Amino acid sequence: MLTFAEQRLIIANTMVRIRLQRVGAKNQPSYRVVVVDSRAPRDTAYIERIGHYNPRTNPETVLIEQAKADKWLKRGAQPSEAVARLLSKQGLWAVPNKSPKAKDSPVPEAAK
Repeated sequence: MLTFAEQRLIIANTMVRIRLQRVGAKNQPSYRVVVVDSRAPRDTAYIERIGHYNPRTNPETVLIEQAKADKWLKRGAQPSEAVARLLSKQGLWAVPNKSPKAKDSPVPEAAK
């Protein structure tokens, strides 16, 4: 874990993301939901841990602390696609609706 001074420096100078950090044994993944510098590798030191996610349980276990997530989202942290999906399941983040791709021009019918 980073010191307070290091955290302040990272937050002030870089883009911050909320993403998953893999933990757990081989072939038994479990993830932490963490706030990190956007340029950092996946399993590097994090600024703050805000929850965890276990896809191996039925149903999958998701626990994200709402107060911490709101704090970072209000500061401008951008969630990854996976974290955005988890946040939307808990009602903490509105995932924008993706419009379906525009269909190309219709296939010309065979000549009669």
